[in-house]
Amino acid sequence: MILDPVLHDLLVQKLKKLNQLRPISSTMMKKLRERFEIEMTYNSNAIEGNTLTLKETYWVIQEGMTFKGKPLKDHLEAKNHKEALNYLYDLIQEKNHTFSEHLIKTLHTLILEKIDQNIAGQYRQIEVMISGASHRPPSALDVPLKMHDLIEWTRDQQEKMNIIEFSAIFHHKFVHTHPFEDGNGRTGRLLMNVFLMRHGLPLVIIQKNDREKYYRTLHAADKGDYKPLVKLVAQATLRSLNIYLDVLTPTAKKTEWFKSVSEIALETPYSAAYLGKLAKLGKIDAHKEGRNWLTTKQAIENYIKSRKK
Repeated sequence: MILDPVLHDLLVQKLKKLNQLRPISSTMMKKLRERFEIEMTYNSNAIEGNTLTLKETYWVIQEGMTFKGKPLKDHLEAKNHKEALNYLYDLIQEKNHTFSEHLIKTLHTLILEKIDQNIAGQYRQIEVMISGASHRPPSALDVPLKMHDLIEWTRDQQEKMNIIEFSAIFHHKFVHTHPFEDGNGRTGRLLMNVFLMRHGLPLVIIQKNDREKYYRTLHAADKGDYKPLVKLVAQATLRSLNIYLDVLTPTAKKTEWFKSVSEIALETPYSAAYLGKLAKLGKIDAHKEGRNWLTTKQAIENYIKSRKK
């Protein structure tokens, strides 16, 4: 297994707790979905250079507002990503959908709608270089065959592998092929969620603040080392699960209160820097909000017990 066993067990435990809270009321699900749609749209677009802030993304999506000084393309990217997410949620509800090249092209079309109709949903016809990467994507002539092979690999492996590992590796294989002229990252992150959400997990978001780390993990995967990317996806999954559990668990039943590591450090024998390191290594139950790691006192107590053992 590529995924750290401690992190794996933690994810299983959290998903089990979430399943116990299901079914989720339509009112609560609407609120959670709106929050995650805005966060996912903002972060995924920002990774690719979109200049809208989180708040601006909200107003563009919810009220159709435009902001002076911000490119029209940035506004369209926000609206398009929201439509692509709507398609994704509808797809997951169908349950019996088939993962195919048609699905991939449909998502890509939604991502680039009204931005560049000439390349939306079409495999690239040109050779490309990825800025800042040593990897050079395959020739445009090879893309159709590479994508056919990726679909075959998906059908063969998705039931054989741990879902976090599978989704992370799929994501790398997709962006490694770079099948489209533009929009590969955003499409790839949505496709990764197709598999994660099929398994009952919430929408998983790679945050803008982790942009450099995200690119480093993809670069490591180019060289055959998938562990950093799997860990990044696992930690992002843990964050989403923690948000769902925090929102859905009645206050009277909450046993875990997430605070910043600097706050938790005051209640434990460890410094904030050390707790941050443990969180980064996946040694404690923690997730990232912006640039800050959040954890619980219970997580530190569990860590202390494991050390004693």
